Amino acid sequence: MAKNDLISGSIWDEYSNQVIRRMDEPTHQGEITEDIAAQLGGKLIVADFGAESCGDAVRLYWVVNEETNQILDSKFKSFGCGTAIASSDAMAELCIGKKVEEAVKITNIDVEKALRDHPDVPAVPPQKMHCSVMAYDVIKKAAGTYMGVDMESFETEAIVCECARVTLGTIQEVIKLNDLKTVEEITDYTKAGAFCKSCIKPGGHEEKDIYLVDILSDVRAEMEQERLKNAADSSASGEATFDKMTIVQRIKLIDEVLDVDIRPMLMMDGGNMEIIDIKENIPHYDLYIRYLGACNGCASGDTGTLYAIESVLKQKVDENIRVLPI
Repeated sequence: MAKNDLISGSIWDEYSNQVIRRMDEPTHQGEITEDIAAQLGGKLIVADFGAESCGDAVRLYWVVNEETNQILDSKFKSFGCGTAIASSDAMAELCIGKKVEEAVKITNIDVEKALRDHPDVPAVPPQKMHCSVMAYDVIKKAAGTYMGVDMESFETEAIVCECARVTLGTIQEVIKLNDLKTVEEITDYTKAGAFCKSCIKPGGHEEKDIYLVDILSDVRAEMEQERLKNAADSSASGEATFDKMTIVQRIKLIDEVLDVDIRPMLMMDGGNMEIIDIKENIPHYDLYIRYLGACNGCASGDTGTLYAIESVLKQKVDENIRVLPI
């Protein structure tokens, strides 16, 4: 299923090529039998896990060498949406060759990152980020089955949202990675707080040790301290911060980032872009760009591609940059 075959291209532009490929042609989908496991010289492990939050389910097959604990092969069956299939496929691939005790350290963030076409561009839209959580949980279920222990024994972090099985570390990393500013954005990206809502703030039907509002506040404060430290370090080294740069300096810096992180992707599809102008619209810096080649007139120029460009520049140049195609 190619992007060009889809009716609503703007929606599918939010999915990486890896996700779309694995949806249609998963590499590791299938079943492993006892006979196959015996031929490989390992023990067959089968684990099932279902996500009550969305109704999806996955079955994971492992063949494990009992002498070394190494996972010789890994396959899955998924009963869910296309994103769940793609996430399960990446998860199974990440398991192969690892020891069981190494596999349990694979997180849902690792699964999502493995599906990216570019390190700085999310593989799926926010509302589908939770699909990688199920893949993360079934690994622990398989490891628990193999070791004869409960899957919860592998949890090294507090579960903030029991409904969606989202950990504290996952929420903290997603906030930083995507520069999230509201609880609603956290819910969009992780599904934490989407169901019983007890984990959002005090006063829900179930008392929690930590709430999303507190996590967001703490992480945003940490990010601001890091930003101030970086600004101070730049000032001490004689480097001008973005707000102190001239227009020429700003454009040069942005061009350098685009050359490394954005233009190579555009050029692979026969496109490119150029900077037209940058204007102060405090607190924002409005960057006006023009798409070139195949990018000119492409539907994703106002959606997925634009989001990718803006996200990279916000992360690597200044968080107040807005990108406006003309």
